[in-house]
Amino acid sequence: MKHLAMLALRSAWNRRLTLGLVMLTIALSVSMLLGVERIRRDTYNNFAQSVSGTDLVVGARTSPVQLMLYAIFRMGEATNNIRWESVEQLARHPSVAWTIPLSLGDSHHGFPVLGTSAAYFERFRYGDDRPLAFTTGKPFTQLFDAVIGAEVADRLGYRTGDKISLTHGMQDIALSEHRDKPFVVTGILARTGTPVDRSVHVSLEAIEAIHLDWQGGSRMPGLDIPAEHVRKFDLRPKQVTAVLVGLKSRAAVFKIQRYVNEFRDEPLLAILPGVALDQLWQVVAVVERSLLLISALVVLVGLCGLVAVVLAGLNERRRELAILRSVGAQPGDILLMLVIEGLGLTLAGCCLGILLLAGTGALLGPLAEARFGLSLPLSLLSLEEIPLLLSVIGVGLLASLVPGYRAYRLSLADGLTPRL
Repeated sequence: MKHLAMLALRSAWNRRLTLGLVMLTIALSVSMLLGVERIRRDTYNNFAQSVSGTDLVVGARTSPVQLMLYAIFRMGEATNNIRWESVEQLARHPSVAWTIPLSLGDSHHGFPVLGTSAAYFERFRYGDDRPLAFTTGKPFTQLFDAVIGAEVADRLGYRTGDKISLTHGMQDIALSEHRDKPFVVTGILARTGTPVDRSVHVSLEAIEAIHLDWQGGSRMPGLDIPAEHVRKFDLRPKQVTAVLVGLKSRAAVFKIQRYVNEFRDEPLLAILPGVALDQLWQVVAVVERSLLLISALVVLVGLCGLVAVVLAGLNERRRELAILRSVGAQPGDILLMLVIEGLGLTLAGCCLGILLLAGTGALLGPLAEARFGLSLPLSLLSLEEIPLLLSVIGVGLLASLVPGYRAYRLSLADGLTPRL
């Protein structure tokens, strides 16, 4: 076995340029396969950690996935809002520790505007129960203060002290802009890798203030309330889009969920974030499975290239194989030598692919963290990736049997007879 391995190594070295290209192809394919799997897994973890520490998400009655989309991911629109009296009644429940009201519907250059309370910056958690942090500035304290996410600041070049104006609705139309009531950026949040990065945060009272002279999605004709006069009006919220709820004891989660779902004053829905996130991931899981399948096909193409190169070289190696047979090598030895050669190339390609992936992660990891909030662990191989790697090695072993069996069938006379 040792002698066959040495023969295979020396034979491969004589054809090092061609086999080196095959090995590089396998390495790139393996790197792509493991990279897609790693990004898929890390994206799911970031996806699932968009909100943590929240026991229930409450909104108007709709599907759980839709409620999760607009309440947490700021996507889509709510079918209806919740009356403020219902929010107050929910907050007074003996089992409720805290509530974070959320009001959506406005935007700023395509970024969603979130109206909320000061409890948002104290209670909201993401990832592994991580609180929100500020890179600069502080939470809003005045009526027309705004706190922006990291992506908003990077994309639009904002700093604390800059003035911005909000737009009614998600369409960036000049006629829908609340230009008469500008906001001042008082804080910029640290990057979280969640929809928080793409949000502009203002107070619920500010949402009411900018809509005092609006009705039905348009400005009321002949009515113009300047920013300095809005404090004379009652700015208590009349309705919100959704509410994040934290309980004093998680044992009461199903009790409060039933209480909300059976709420008599208006139809409401309470969902468990973890359950709704799993349902939402199932909707988009077909995309990540498709990417994984494409990567597997790329690996298969690389291994087919291995088979093609070794098979193409068999005609040139017939004399070499015949000489080995003439000095006592058995047909099974020839088969084993070709299998060792192919398996060695596959293993070398896998090792090189792992190193390429690790090097790419080391170079691009800080960029992914800074730009997208995606944490890419700097590891050579994780337990979840081992089955994929073993599958590649197994397929590589099967692919090596094809040229090995072909060499096995070559006869001594065929190898020594000159071809005309």
